[in-house]
Amino acid sequence: MDQREVETMIKSLQKALAEKDGVTDVITIMEKLKKDVVPTEDLLRATKAGMVVAKQRGHTDKTVGKLASEIVTKWKKTVEAEKAKKQAKMASSPAKISSPAPTETKAFTGDKSKRRWETDKVDVKRTGTPSRDACIGLMYNGLAFMSEDASDLIISKAVEVEGEAFKAFGGDNPEYRAKMRSLFQNLKAASNRELGPRVMSNEILADRFVVMSYEDLKSAKRREEDNKLNEDNMKKAQVPQVQQSISDSLRCGRCSQKKVAYTQAQTRSADEPMTTFCECTHCGHRWKINADIR
Repeated sequence: MDQREVETMIKSLQKALAEKDGVTDVITIMEKLKKDVVPTEDLLRATKAGMVVAKQRGHTDKTVGKLASEIVTKWKKTVEAEKAKKQAKMASSPAKISSPAPTETKAFTGDKSKRRWETDKVDVKRTGTPSRDACIGLMYNGLAFMSEDASDLIISKAVEVEGEAFKAFGGDNPEYRAKMRSLFQNLKAASNRELGPRVMSNEILADRFVVMSYEDLKSAKRREEDNKLNEDNMKKAQVPQVQQSISDSLRCGRCSQKKVAYTQAQTRSADEPMTTFCECTHCGHRWKINADIR
């Protein structure tokens, strides 16, 4: 199936998803995608097929969700296997990165919250440079956290991300190491659980991932919360402040100075005098008077 055919299938899938009674058509189209598409990174990027299908893993229909997971897993393995072959032929960075050896083909079934390269028994020594290998291990831990993806897929992606970061920051330097730590922290954040799957599914490509800013890395929920907080702060900042007047007839009961600022407000019924709130500008003493200042 060539690019044009895949694009047509994806458009048909999106149309079926938009229809209320389109589940049967969705399943038919996805089964055809699973059977006939031979994925490449360029094909998935051009058609956005991986992103569209990956989003259906959480579909309300269990058959659709299961089928989407199977397709994503199959496509990932095919793309990563092809990428591993290319990495073995050409060095993408000064230190040659060996192609990952397949270690696991089945989805992970243990405690996803405790996954680490050590417990998954993955070899992270890929570059010959201890500090870079440590960063690969760090990236593996971030991508593996709460993930069901197989270890061979995760280590392949971790190697790819580290290689792109190494190139983007000009080698193994403090900026490169700080960025790798920052990416790890974002992958582990409870408020950003969709970040790891987006990287693994190539919705976020490795070369873009390593240069994303703090704002770019935020989850949609966190960005919405921050925007609301900013709006609330703006509204508070725009509330007009009550202007204080200075009286030379009021005397502070603490320091006896006649430097008293005051404001007035109607705190009782309309036929009662206004309440006067006083503050001595000399000593800071505050009090109130239930009477107008004339």
